[in-house]
Amino acid sequence: QVQLVESGGGLVQAGGSLRLSCTGSEISLSRNDIGWYRQAPGKQREWVAAISVGGSTNYADSVKGRFTISRDNAKDTVYLEMLSLKAEDTAVYYCNAGGWLTFGSPYQSGRYWGQGTQVTVSS
Repeated sequence: QVQLVESGGGLVQAGGSLRLSCTGSEISLSRNDIGWYRQAPGKQREWVAAISVGGSTNYADSVKGRFTISRDNAKDTVYLEMLSLKAEDTAVYYCNAGGWLTFGSPYQSGRYWGQGTQVTVSS
């Protein structure tokens, strides 16, 4: 059974940084395009960033220049480095696999989701 596990969330002050990690079981992340999403209380889940198998990346406008998605294929892990965090970044962050990223377009989500990790930014 495919499982994705996010980690690295926590409480941080505005302007601070966090690095989230996504690992998987029964799935090779290095062979999949991976997306990060977030869902704030009372809001719909929104796409944040994605990375293709080949290393191409794309970001939502709201995080461009502050967040960086990367992958370490040796560890079969995908990261989301978040800098200059704002209160509005507060959300549960999820990684997603099984979708695809095409050039210049947002990531299309696949069927595999993690349980999420909470990120809280205090102002």
